[in-house]
Amino acid sequence: MTTSYVAIDLETTGIGAKREKITEIGMVKVVDGNVVETYHTMVNPHREIPERIVELTGITDEMVKDAPGIEEVLPDVIAFCEGFPLLGHQIIFDYGFLMQAAVNMKLEFKKDALDTLKLCRYLMPGPEKKNLGAACTYFGIVPETAHRALSDAMSTHLLYAKLMEQFGESRSDLFVEKPLIYKAKKERPATKRQKQHLHDLLKYHRIEATVQIDHMSGNEISRMIDQIIFTHGRIPDKG
Repeated sequence: MTTSYVAIDLETTGIGAKREKITEIGMVKVVDGNVVETYHTMVNPHREIPERIVELTGITDEMVKDAPGIEEVLPDVIAFCEGFPLLGHQIIFDYGFLMQAAVNMKLEFKKDALDTLKLCRYLMPGPEKKNLGAACTYFGIVPETAHRALSDAMSTHLLYAKLMEQFGESRSDLFVEKPLIYKAKKERPATKRQKQHLHDLLKYHRIEATVQIDHMSGNEISRMIDQIIFTHGRIPDKG
């Protein structure tokens, strides 16, 4: 059974690694069942955090405005995880965000992992809720702070330890890491023409930007331009 790993949790601006951004990263390095090191950082998403996410996580724009961007912290995240499989609750969610960032930066981040959500679906009674908070409550684990990255990463580690303690002997086959598969395509850089077109549309339609255009990819700007034109129309031809 796997007893050494890096438990990881991210907070983000929403769901979907191709459209949303990371706001917080928490990691717990475990060797032979013992916590040996932790890592935590806020991440500037270079956009406003939606109100529903602020209500869920407590992370505000003020908390991330001076934080490093993902391009600054990702090399440290990859180095922290080197040589260890990942552990997460619905790990493909967190992995997808990191893989998308890694692909954009031309960095390698192929990992094996264990997923406590999948373990809970196998091992907990059917009617019980399987989200991290509910699973921890079921097994008597009290998290420090819900929906914050480092606390949730620690809770995931404690949940895995509890599952292994109760079911490891009978279902040892479940407690082995497997390769993660997530296909991410590098986003193209934005051109000056794209940025100017978006600036012009925002100005013409008097739309207040909620993202920092200089930090957007070409793909993101194209999607935003299409959305504005669909909703508000094009800029009329001066001719």
